[in-house]
Amino acid sequence: QVQLVESGGGLVQPGGSLRLSCAASGSVFNIGTMGWIRQAPGKQRELVGTATNTGITNFPNAVKGRFTISRNNAESTVHLQMNSLQPDDTAVYYCVAQRISPDEWRYWGQGTQVTVSS
Repeated sequence: QVQLVESGGGLVQPGGSLRLSCAASGSVFNIGTMGWIRQAPGKQRELVGTATNTGITNFPNAVKGRFTISRNNAESTVHLQMNSLQPDDTAVYYCVAQRISPDEWRYWGQGTQVTVSS
């Protein structure tokens, strides 16, 4: 089993930045790809970035160029740096790990709220 704990959410003004962190514990040796998924009220869940255990990252067009992911395997942490935030980025952000299929993840964190508002 793997436990994921997110931190770093909060309120930020449009154009601002936030850095989310996720710490993994438990059986992390085989954790595989980690990522971040967000869900806004009334909207479908959206994958906003992934990082393989070799550090290869991938982002959808909606956040490409604004979001980056860094991963530290030694510390079992992954961070999501979000820049140029807009109100549409408002959502609960979940850390996820061990991808089962393109849309399924075995492990989820509890989520952290990000609100972009003036």
